[in-house]
Amino acid sequence: MSNKEFLSYGKQWLDEADIEAIVEVLRSDFIVQGPKIEEFENKICEVTNAKHCVVVSNATAALQISMAALDIEPGSEGITTPITFVATSNTMIYAGLKPVFVDVGRDTHNIDPNLIRENISQRTRLIVPVHYAGQSADMEVIHQIAKEYGLYVIEDAAHAIGSRYSDGTPVGNCKYSDLTIFSFHPVKTITTGQGGAITTNNTELHERLKQLRNHGITNQSERFINKDEVGPWYYEMQYLSFNFRMTDIQAALGISQLNKLNLFVERRRNIVEQYNRAFKSANFIDIPIERESVYSAFHLYSPEFDFNVIGKSRKIVMQELKERSIGTQVLYIPVHLQPYYRKQYGYSEGDFVEAERFYSRTLSLPLYPKLTDEQVNYVIDNVYEVMTGETLLVDY
Repeated sequence: MSNKEFLSYGKQWLDEADIEAIVEVLRSDFIVQGPKIEEFENKICEVTNAKHCVVVSNATAALQISMAALDIEPGSEGITTPITFVATSNTMIYAGLKPVFVDVGRDTHNIDPNLIRENISQRTRLIVPVHYAGQSADMEVIHQIAKEYGLYVIEDAAHAIGSRYSDGTPVGNCKYSDLTIFSFHPVKTITTGQGGAITTNNTELHERLKQLRNHGITNQSERFINKDEVGPWYYEMQYLSFNFRMTDIQAALGISQLNKLNLFVERRRNIVEQYNRAFKSANFIDIPIERESVYSAFHLYSPEFDFNVIGKSRKIVMQELKERSIGTQVLYIPVHLQPYYRKQYGYSEGDFVEAERFYSRTLSLPLYPKLTDEQVNYVIDNVYEVMTGETLLVDY
């Protein structure tokens, strides 16, 4: 089998309905700060069962204003996982917090809740679990720990729109957290080009988030501090913040994409099943584990490879697959190994054994709904040939 199209590890899928939704906005009176923003927010609330939603320019902005909205005393600490993108812990630093990393479990590569309690100090105020690859962290346990110690919880669900907790309810409903953030980057389950969202059930946090995405400004008279001699032009800046607004163009695309969320998730899960069926007996790969009670939207397919058994380095494997038009990625370099975190906080190799073990073995294979069965089979065949030098003989 041959494949002319380069198969990246992740990719958006836009159809005519998406294009028409964008064109409709371009022909309307509002391309920013218009009605599509609230419509998109309401649609996300429908999908997640959260009471409130605020959409923003990207998921980093979502994390940043979520932490700002909690107004945690500078010098406090926040607990998170090293298996994530740097934005998760960077935004703690923006908020004046010290990131404290906790190792991951070997099964799901999510934060190990048993280790959270051991790392809580008198300065701890926040826990930020990350739903790695789309699989929910053990939120019931994390929620209980947070209640016991009086801590805030922000769920980093950048990978997990369309996923479900172990109780069967949708990720983002905030029954286990104060806030949940999502990402709509093109490699995610749905896309707005760039974009993010925050859900919450707390009305006051919701109002604060709306101000924080717009320079800290409100034009709602009932929230004004100065109640005297105000007119229709009047607004107040009550917090120091940034312009993190989403455009109506992006929101319209997001609404159209959300209409296909279930189809996207179903296809992702189907592709994962095909990969798992093909690789489950191979001695060079450990397929991802999905906890029995959890439903993952599978943003990533990130198995572990035994490169000693394969007899090739990961770099060589990636290059050989690239030559066959198959793109792969390593997700993620543990954050504590980044030069900034080593220098600023004294982290070093060996601090988080499971995170580093996973990093040394993982490689993300192509996973996105637009992949055809023929392309999936092409990936399977070529991964097997590159890894073993042999043709896959089993029927998958």
